[in-house]
This record gives sequence, C-alpha cells and structure tokens, in this order.
Amino acid sequence: QDLEFTIEDGRLFMLQCRSGKRTGFASVRIAVDMVGERLISQTEALMRVDPEALNQLLQPVFDPKQLGSAKKEGRRLTKGLNAGPGAASGQVCFTAADAVAMKAKGHEVLLVREETSPEDIRGMQASSGILTARGGMTSHAALVARQMGKVCVAGAGDCEIDYKKGRMVVNGTVVKAGDKLSLNGTTGEVYAGSIATRQSEVLDYLFGKGRKKKPSAVVEAYEKLMTWADKHRTLGVRTNADQPDQCLTAIAFGAEGVGLTRTEHMFFEGTKIDAVREMILSADTAGRERALKKLLPLQRKDFEGIFKAMQGRPVTIRTLDPPLHEFLPHQPAQIKALAKELGVTAKVLQAKMNSLQEFNPMLGHRGCRLGITFPEITRTQAQALFEAACNVAKRTKIMPRPEIMIPLVSTARELELQADIVHEVAAEVFTRKKISVPYLVGTMIELPRAALTAGEIANTAEFFSFGTNDLTQTTYGISRDDGGHFIPEYIEKDIFESDPFASLDAAGVGRLMEIACADGRRARRGIKLGICGEHGGEPHSVV
Repeated sequence: QDLEFTIEDGRLFMLQCRSGKRTGFASVRIAVDMVGERLISQTEALMRVDPEALNQLLQPVFDPKQLGSAKKEGRRLTKGLNAGPGAASGQVCFTAADAVAMKAKGHEVLLVREETSPEDIRGMQASSGILTARGGMTSHAALVARQMGKVCVAGAGDCEIDYKKGRMVVNGTVVKAGDKLSLNGTTGEVYAGSIATRQSEVLDYLFGKGRKKKPSAVVEAYEKLMTWADKHRTLGVRTNADQPDQCLTAIAFGAEGVGLTRTEHMFFEGTKIDAVREMILSADTAGRERALKKLLPLQRKDFEGIFKAMQGRPVTIRTLDPPLHEFLPHQPAQIKALAKELGVTAKVLQAKMNSLQEFNPMLGHRGCRLGITFPEITRTQAQALFEAACNVAKRTKIMPRPEIMIPLVSTARELELQADIVHEVAAEVFTRKKISVPYLVGTMIELPRAALTAGEIANTAEFFSFGTNDLTQTTYGISRDDGGHFIPEYIEKDIFESDPFASLDAAGVGRLMEIACADGRRARRGIKLGICGEHGGEPHSVV
C-alpha cells in the first residue's frame, strides 16, 4: 500500500492509502510469496496479478540507463498504439524485400510501412520490430506481430512515409532508409537512434542458455504461477500458429492445440507465391488447376511440419480467406517481373489486376466465397492437409487431428457446399492412402447473420470458432484498420468504454455470441465452441 500521512502539532494524521504501483516482476513475486506465507490462496494470487504484467516478464526491454538518456536528449519522435509488446532497435527498411536483404547481411531491421499486408510476411519475419502509420490494435501488422512475437507500434499517424524517396518525416524529423530507430511496443513510443535491449529473463531460461543455470527467483515465481493457472482454469487454451517453429514455442508455453492456422500466411515462403499468383491470374479453371497442382506438394509439406510439431494435438486449419488482390505485387518493378514470368505484357497483367480490385475488399470476394466460386482452391487445400495427416500418421504412428474451418460463412448453404468438398476429398485420400484420421469440419462465426442463424449452420458445423475481429467490425460497421482515427475520441467522450477491437463489446457483439452458442448447442449436442479472434487473448474479454 501507498500511505499518505502528516504530523501536525505532534499528532499523526492518516490522509489516504491506495494500492501501490508494482512492476510485473514485483506483482508476480509478491503474489507467489504471499501464498508461500499462507496469507492468500492460489486462486487469489492468480486474480491479483494483472495478466498484462506477465508481458513484462516475457518481452525484451530497453536498458534503463540508455532509455533514460534517450528521453533526456529529446529523441522521442512520436507515439502510436502499443500493438506488440517489447523493445526493439534496428535499421529502417520501407519494403519487405529490403528487410529480408538487410537481415541477410546480419543487421537488425525495423520494417516501416503505412500498413502491412500478407505480401509483407517475409519482411515481418526478418524484422525485430514493425512500425505502421495506419491501422489499429487488430490491424494486419498488429495481429501478425503478436503471433510472431515481434515488437509492433501501429497507427502512428504522425509518420509521413514516402516510399519513392525512401524516407519518413515524423514531426519535422526526417528518417531515411538505413537510419536507426527504437520501438517500445509496450508503450507505443518511437525513438530516434539505437537503444540497447536485453532478453527476457524468463524466455532466456525456457529457451536459451539460462536453462543450464539455477532459475532466478523471478523465473521460479513465474513457473509456480503458471502451474496454478493450469490447475484452476476451466478453459482450454490453443495457439494461433502458421509454422512448425511457432507450434513448438506455443507447446513450450502450454498450448493444447492450434486454434487457427492461416493458410494464406504459408504462401509467401520460397516459390509458393509464384504458384499462387499464377492461380489468381489464370483465365479459366484449367489454368487455376495447373497452378494449384504446383502448390499442392508445397502446402502438404507445410501441414506435415505442423502435424509433426503438434504431436497429436488438434489443429484448426482455416481455408483461404483474404481477397485475392492481396497476393499480387504492388511495385512497378515487381509487376514487370511477374508479367515476364507469366509470358504476358505488363499492360495485360495490370489490366487483369485492376479487374480484381474491389471497393470494399474486406466485405467482398473473400472467405468461403472464394471456395464457392473457385471450388478447386478448397479441394486442393483439403487434399494437401489430408495427405499430410495420413503421411504423418504412417511415418510417426502419431494420429494428427485436423479441424477444417470454413471462413466468413453467412448462410448454412455456404457451409454445406464447402463441407461436401472437404468430406469428398477426405474419403478419396483415405481410400488411396489406406489409412484414415479423425477430423472435424466447422466454421468461423464472424458475421452477424451467421450468429443469428447459428442453429441452421450447426446442422453442418461440428464446431464454431468466433472470429471476433471481423464480428466486431461487421456489427459496429467500423473498419478495424481505420477506426483508430476516431475511437480514442469516442472513448474520451464516453461513447465507448474502451476500444471494441481491443476489449470485447459484451452488450452487442457478446450478445450475438451468446445467441450463437445457445442455438448451436440446441442444434448439435456437444458442439465444440472456441474463439480465434484477438479478444481471446485479452483478459477482460475472457473473464
């Protein structure tokens, strides 16, 4: 407790008291020590530790002395949203390709973009931190950064980025490609120059050289707290993971399965993007099938790696979701190179790309709508994952448990058509491989109509996974990437209690989820229910 008092004429007067401010490290230590002294119970200790405090234990931090010097020197440039906790310093790169090249030369890199898209995945992987001028807490940059464990500051509106000149202007300060910046993803602050960082003590023990040493008091307290959390919790916890290494990291932290694998994130490794682009730009079904045939063995290999890493734990795999234009190049040089590869002129390619542009792509030709208009996409993805599951089952004697999730369903018939393809492909692969694996077919509930007609959808769906990012977006009619411009003012004027993309709106979005759960359970006894939106990792939403 913080106590305030005064002494007047020799008499002691107590003025006020309040809960003392504690760092995440102190919060965990105090809670565990008080259980050891039998002052509080394990459950009370768990409730006393702010979940956000654990981020301090797991993320790299700036060296306190150097951070203090940076503040005194006035090197703080701006502040955005604290979208990915931790601290990172590196050289600025304005394109994913430059980030990959710079990293290959041994440099620490920060990827700086107006906003990111799936095309930037390789650059994001190569970077220690990501800075965007636009986007909110559930923007592409924020979501992917948190999944990858990258530091991220999003929606830093003071950043004026000029890709052609290779520079950024921040409140009068010019930052050129190759210049050094430092990002504090825990506070959202951006500093000029380099500030030294140090590794999390807990992560160093769990995954680094620290495992060979006797654990510190902080590490011991953390492990005790996590053991108590597992003992008393009532919810299962899965991870969002698109790669085997992400799966292994999640397992080390206690994940019981994969709650969301975004298959589109697999398409940017190696030569896969070439096959994807060929498929997108094909003029007919035969052309798409030829391109998908090239993609099949590559995606099968990816799924095999994930199934091996998860060792029989359930893996929820989402079929292709984003609008197709997100996979196409944007820079003139890249467009010219792709045209040459496809054997067409840049003008013809540009015309085809223009035809794919949509006025509102997030509500356009994406999700299950892609699989319905181009069923060969769903068929190829289903074949890849079932062949991978059968191969792993034969080679390792470990039985994978795939769960195929169809995105953006708004009617029961959409799911029926996609589920029919999945079941048909499963039967064909199981017959050919002479082995079968258990699997489920379900859907993401991410549209209000899907929530309100969940009883009908549950006749086909064996599980629901609530995609609360899109469900919030479509319920409010607010773009999750653009809402950051005015949501802070809405909170200030008490229109919103908090950012609905950060903390779940219980009255509106929560009510839709409640209806979907009740109707789904009535239609299908034992239906599995989960959440794969960002709200699933936000403490107040979970409670």
